[in-house]
Amino acid sequence: MSNSTPSAANGNDSRTFKGVRSPCVPSRVLHVRKVPIEVSEAEVISLGVPFGKVTNLLMLKGKNQAFIEMASEEAAITMVNYYTTATPHVRNQPVYIQYSNHRELKTDNLPNQGAALQAVNAMHSGNMGLSGSASSSEGALMPGQSPVLRIIVENLFYPVSLEVLHQIFSKFGTVLKIITFTKNNQFQALLQYADPLNAHHAKVTLDGQNIYNACCTLRVEFSKLASLNVKYNNDKSRDFTRLDLPSGDGQPALDHGVTAFGAPGIISSPYAGAAGFAPAISFPQAGLSMPTMPGALGPLAIPSSAVAGRMPIHSMAPAALHSVLLVSNLNPDSISPHGLFILFGVYGDVHRVKILFNKKENALIQMADATQAQLAMSHLNGQRLYGKVMRVTISKHQAVQLPREGQEDQGLTKDFSGSPLHRFKKPGSKNFQNIFPPSATLHLSNIPPSITDDILKDLFAGSGYSVKAFKFFQKDRKMALIQLGSVEEAIQALIELHNHDLGENHHLRVSFSKSTI
Repeated sequence: MSNSTPSAANGNDSRTFKGVRSPCVPSRVLHVRKVPIEVSEAEVISLGVPFGKVTNLLMLKGKNQAFIEMASEEAAITMVNYYTTATPHVRNQPVYIQYSNHRELKTDNLPNQGAALQAVNAMHSGNMGLSGSASSSEGALMPGQSPVLRIIVENLFYPVSLEVLHQIFSKFGTVLKIITFTKNNQFQALLQYADPLNAHHAKVTLDGQNIYNACCTLRVEFSKLASLNVKYNNDKSRDFTRLDLPSGDGQPALDHGVTAFGAPGIISSPYAGAAGFAPAISFPQAGLSMPTMPGALGPLAIPSSAVAGRMPIHSMAPAALHSVLLVSNLNPDSISPHGLFILFGVYGDVHRVKILFNKKENALIQMADATQAQLAMSHLNGQRLYGKVMRVTISKHQAVQLPREGQEDQGLTKDFSGSPLHRFKKPGSKNFQNIFPPSATLHLSNIPPSITDDILKDLFAGSGYSVKAFKFFQKDRKMALIQLGSVEEAIQALIELHNHDLGENHHLRVSFSKSTI
């Protein structure tokens, strides 16, 4: 090792660390700290295998440290970049990786190095246990299998974010890239592993599982894509190997201090409003599982009863957040407290709305609980309303204050807590099962028998919306679908025409549809 003893090498790197993650210039030799003393050579090597070939290893068990030599500097850079945002865990203990001062490992003359070299060779020849187990799972890993998975989340009652997917799927290996999107009114994602074997085990284990009790069901299949091209790092897409990517127009920049998945609150605590979400499977703090080691999927070993009963993967939920949303970039000439009440009421019961007096493009919206606030944020953030792209975030305020008596307000603050229009007041309401992202197709209900399709089409067209298609439900003419020219039109039509009086004591009910005409 550059003619230095292991002790000298270790001391050199230890001095350079001093609490800073990557103090050195890039090197293909990486210094691993806080390694549990009982860890094997193969477990340390598996930290590097997803990023490229590991060519050498030096274990310093007495000092809880190790050195990994990668075949190329590029592989080492990718590895350090990845572990900067997702601290790796070995045997449920965090380990820390930085560039070494050494350019290569010269270990030929060191004692007890045979086991390390044997482990390196075994790892790359595919003899490390788990790689042979694929054939005993549902279908063997096929030659040339893609490392990219296509994920569909069905029955999306609670929001599923990119971070949630990362935490679930990184239990099976290194997740390099994720892209999330909505297609056919379904939340979907493409996720790329470093190794097709990781993708195989994730698919076999997670397909058909629920993230939460009785909802958010994962459908996992292999993608035809061989790799993903991520242009932006934001809440919709992420390349964990490229911290330098821009966030894209209008997207908030990532706080890399928060994207480490051991961060408090991202996964650990359940929603304040979601009672009874007990975990069926224990997820320790997120980190890289050891995909090439026997028993690596231990924390995720899903019992047959869970598979048969489609029990939830865990009680994972975003932090116990406040129930108040901050909505910004609104069109102050078009929006009103009532309009925001109707729109956000699609995703929960809105108690209060305040459009800020001195900044009327901003509003505070108080939902019934944090669950509903998170759900509304996940569906409405980034949607276009009255020509402007809405931004929805969790507010630091715990409640929306009503104006004091005599205080000038211009009608900008409204209390809707007693409104008869709340969709979710009844426990077990069917509305809980019909929450979908905004779409150009609207679901209409509570239509009286005397109302024809022409009357309904004229109602929407007369309000300035372009009607592209319309049809009544065959089995129930109290309901219909109407397709408008764009998602923005549909959002505005929902605001304007939900609860419209159709006569005969019937008020039109409008919501977003998962179907198209």
